[in-house]
Amino acid sequence: MYEKIYLALTLLILTISHATAQNAPSDKIVGTWLSEEKDVKIEIYKSGDKYFRKLIWGKTMYEADGKTSKKDVKNKNEKLRSRNLKDLIMLKDFEYNDGVWDGGEIYDTYSGKTYSCTMKLEKGKLNIRGYIGISLLGRTALGKS
Repeated sequence: MYEKIYLALTLLILTISHATAQNAPSDKIVGTWLSEEKDVKIEIYKSGDKYFRKLIWGKTMYEADGKTSKKDVKNKNEKLRSRNLKDLIMLKDFEYNDGVWDGGEIYDTYSGKTYSCTMKLEKGKLNIRGYIGISLLGRTALGKS
């Protein structure tokens, strides 16, 4: 009898802590985002305590047949050029620190280059800033959920 009560209480605590964790400020970026130009859709997800972004749709990510994913042909690493653009991890290893997701990198499929990056939510928009060296010398892209 006590075992059943203990099990029920444990499940209740786990359910509450899981629901609370998903409502944490750090998880506000988790989900699907559409670029302002509406030509790219990405998914941001959490793995462990880090955040990642993958490309799930883009107007120019398919071959002429509309079904075959284009490849990562501009990648500096020749071994990675056969990767599909669909579901390609483009942002990786971000950690949440006081309203900013930083410490990660962004991969640019157009140039094949990887940059330092920060992300910040501002008025419901996701501000993604890739840069070289210091963030003052970078580019910002905004996405809408």
